[in-house]
Amino acid sequence: MGILYDDVVLLNHSEREGEPSVMTVNCPDKTGLGSDLCRIILFFGVTIVRVDVSTDGIWCYIVFWVVGRPDTRWNLLKNRLMAACPSCSSASGISYYRAELSPRPPDVFLLTFCCYDRRGLLHDVTAVLSELELTIKKVKVSTTPDGKVMDLFFITDTRELLHTRKRQEDTRHLLKSVLGDAMISCDIEMVGSEITGCSQGPSFLPQEIAEDMFSYEILHEQLSTSLACNKASITVDNLMSRGHTLFKIVCQDHKGLLYDIMRTLKDYNIQISYGRFTAKPKTDCELELFIMQADGKKIVDSSKLDGVCSRLQMELCRPLRVSLTNRGPDAELLVANPVELSGKGRPNVFYDITLALKMLNIGIFSAEIGRYQIGDREWEIYRVLLDEGNGSGSPRNKIVEAVWKMLMGWE
Repeated sequence: MGILYDDVVLLNHSEREGEPSVMTVNCPDKTGLGSDLCRIILFFGVTIVRVDVSTDGIWCYIVFWVVGRPDTRWNLLKNRLMAACPSCSSASGISYYRAELSPRPPDVFLLTFCCYDRRGLLHDVTAVLSELELTIKKVKVSTTPDGKVMDLFFITDTRELLHTRKRQEDTRHLLKSVLGDAMISCDIEMVGSEITGCSQGPSFLPQEIAEDMFSYEILHEQLSTSLACNKASITVDNLMSRGHTLFKIVCQDHKGLLYDIMRTLKDYNIQISYGRFTAKPKTDCELELFIMQADGKKIVDSSKLDGVCSRLQMELCRPLRVSLTNRGPDAELLVANPVELSGKGRPNVFYDITLALKMLNIGIFSAEIGRYQIGDREWEIYRVLLDEGNGSGSPRNKIVEAVWKMLMGWE
């Protein structure tokens, strides 16, 4: 038996203001599905306040209680969630779900953008790209002495329409409507993998930057500061269930919390059979997960359990890295975003960084996004050279704190 395509994701809005809406997902299961769904919900700026998960390894049923924003595009969110579920085929005129096929890599486009500089410009451009569902893969931004900005955005299109003239014209039109006469030119062209590869630069981060962001001493020091969430409590129980390992997690809430947990389990190829998550205002979040390995057995290897718990502890306390370093006479903001084994990373990071700087009235002289191998993991590194010549007066520690709070949803 199958399930009607339109019933895979159902959305019921609350009749009372302030109460959460309810989204249900009912589809075939796959390892990492929860991570993919949570990432999409995070991209749309929707907050998850409660989740119930149930699956037999073949079919899953997930209920999300969520709170949106006034500008949340609910229908589009529903469509994106449906697209993340295993794909469908048609039988007798009715759409049913079938096993997922491996998707082809998305086409990459180069958006070359030139305009007159002003405060908050980069955030405004990033906001337009986000609204259009254009994902920034890499970026290089530079400011010329005569007050102009040259931006190079390597982007992919969630809607897979950027190769069409209409989609390109709509992109230019929306950028023009936001930036007005400041925009000088805007060109969009498809590029090959050899171009994006050359734009990446070295695959390893300079040693001094890696040490500044990832050294054990600095990480340990920052865990006791405002640049980390409170220490999480993770309890493992292998006696409650015959076939599952039970993880009980109590931790401080932050934006993308559920995604951080789900992507970690996905990277370890761990399947969730049953789960419940609750986030309460002004209290810690509580999460219970009955999990098992890909072979259908509970986790009894103590070294693997220690590894999973240690990784979860770090992801819950410091899901991203934020620091400010000297680059000659200027200050460079560095933000590191972990990349899943599937190649995906936390969405809207660049959006949050530029918004925090815009709110502080701090200009951006140049910016770069690249992916680097650090230890046994890949990280997406954002390097933003700040223009502190406007007399904003923000102490450097306040800049780091503001960016961190924006990324964590504590602004």
